[in-house]
This record gives sequence, structure tokens and C-alpha cells, in this order.
Amino acid sequence: MRCETLAIPDAKLLVPNRHGDERGYFVESYNRNTLAAAGITDDFVQDDESLSTSAGTVRGMHCQIDPMQQAKLVRVLRGRILDIIVDLRVGSPSFGRHVAVELTAEKGEQLYVPRGFAHGFCTLTQETVVFYKKTAFWNLDLEVGVRWNDPALALPWPVTETEAIVSAKDRELPLLADLPQHFAFEQVSA
Repeated sequence: MRCETLAIPDAKLLVPNRHGDERGYFVESYNRNTLAAAGITDDFVQDDESLSTSAGTVRGMHCQIDPMQQAKLVRVLRGRILDIIVDLRVGSPSFGRHVAVELTAEKGEQLYVPRGFAHGFCTLTQETVVFYKKTAFWNLDLEVGVRWNDPALALPWPVTETEAIVSAKDRELPLLADLPQHFAFEQVSA
């Protein structure tokens, strides 16, 4: 597995080695030692999966606060998505900035989403299945987020506000300017 650092260094794109033949392919999608060598030492405790039946479905931008902050590994099992994360860590040099990557079932890439980042995606195909590996259990009372179409974030969604299929809950999330400061940036010294 190859690990690529993205524009926000704490975020990573993991690209697997696929071994294919006439039967199909084999891929190692998770190896704790490989991730540790790339600096990802999280203990993952919960796996989730979502199906979005229509292209243009937007899910996000979600995260959880203490004591259940989550890091995530996100990959597509069927279809394609534009996956976007936003740094919500106050004091971070990349606070309010985003990273956007296309993830496909065909290539099997995974996006590592660090704690303190909001996460969301837009489906680019019908019948898209997304798999999430998380470091903390989901807790409705600790879930927060920012509005997917916050003008201050200027996220590069491939759909307009009228085209996007968005849940009522996600449409009501606050703008970044109105979100309480739940996450602090922790500078790691050498």
C-alpha cells in the first residue's frame, strides 16, 4: 500500500496494491503495521457502510466531539465519490481549509480523515456504496458538523445546491463561523 500526503499533511491518501488475474483481483485493504509505518496509529473500533441510490447525493459535513472524536478510513466499495474533509482544529495552519479527492471502487483508494476534521462526500454514480472504518463509536449526542454549502468554505462540490440530494439534517448544520470551537490543534514538536 502506498501512502500519499495531501495538501493538509495530517490527511493521507492510501493507494492499495491490487493483484489481478483472470479471476479478478486481491487487495490488502487494511494492515495495522503498514498504516503505522505511514504514521497512522489509530485503533479502529467500528465499521459502517452507506448506500446512496442516486448520483448527486451529498452526505456531510460530519464529525464527533470529545470524548468520541473519530478518525476515519473511507473507501468506496461500489461507484465513485468526491470525498471532502475540512480542518476544524482551531489554531491549525490549515483551519477552515479543505482537501477533496475522488475515491473509486475500481482503484480502491482510501482517505484517512484525522480527528478534528469534518467529512462529507458527493456520489458521482448511482448505487454508490461507501465503507467507513472509525476510531470511536458513533454517538448522536456528540455528532456535529458544518453546512455542506457554506460559502466561506467554497467546497468544490460537483453539483449545484438545487441538484444536490441532501438530508434535512445536513441542510440545517451551522456555518463554520457559527460552529463552537470543539477542536484544538496540537502542534507536535520534533
